[in-house]
Amino acid sequence: MSHAPPRYLDLDTWPRRDAFDYFRGFDKPYFNVCTRVDVTRLKQAVADTQAGSLTLAYYFIALRLANLHEAFRYRFEGQRVRVHAVVGGSTTVLRDDGSFGFADFDDQPGFAAFAAPAAAAIEASRDGRAPFAPKPDAQACIHYTTLPWLHFTSFSHARNWGREDAIPKLAFGRIDVDGARAWLPLSVEVHHALMDGLHVGRYVQAFEAAMLEPAAWLQAGSVAPTLRTVGD
Repeated sequence: MSHAPPRYLDLDTWPRRDAFDYFRGFDKPYFNVCTRVDVTRLKQAVADTQAGSLTLAYYFIALRLANLHEAFRYRFEGQRVRVHAVVGGSTTVLRDDGSFGFADFDDQPGFAAFAAPAAAAIEASRDGRAPFAPKPDAQACIHYTTLPWLHFTSFSHARNWGREDAIPKLAFGRIDVDGARAWLPLSVEVHHALMDGLHVGRYVQAFEAAMLEPAAWLQAGSVAPTLRTVGD
């Protein structure tokens, strides 16, 4: 079975080349935005599908959107920027003894196909069957973490400054109910050499739009609906 050759950005014609060169030399080239998203409709959509948990539902949609927004698939490869065709996800998992492990999951076009193996990977990490095995060299992924204990308004990730890490990192917090609405904290952290506030803003707006019609994303066998942002 043949595989398509890797695709790389043409840096000489990339409109962001100047920003790329500028921010790549920063000691701290990452920026982070935090917001909260109304997930009221998502809770009902998950209950209707009976295919997985609320957490897996927003993991699924977040990963689908990352694959639909090309900048979230950019990674450094030497002096080049590789555009991965598809990225998966990797999340921290709290274990019963208070430690944590990691679970990986693949992008899938439908929620049911995503939820079952993702739930199994998370459970294997939670009960200790999967060893503590971070994969610092894995690039075709999005990093996730969830803090179900607090409704945060700011967030930052641990970083190894000796590595040029361009993997976007998402954090989700405790869902708080305000009247009839349920609000989910969302943090998005990215490398400024590869994207700007415009790209993160479009991603967050698309996530907000997906929360307005989550059933269209979670229906069995469905593919991602037409990409929309709030206000479209």
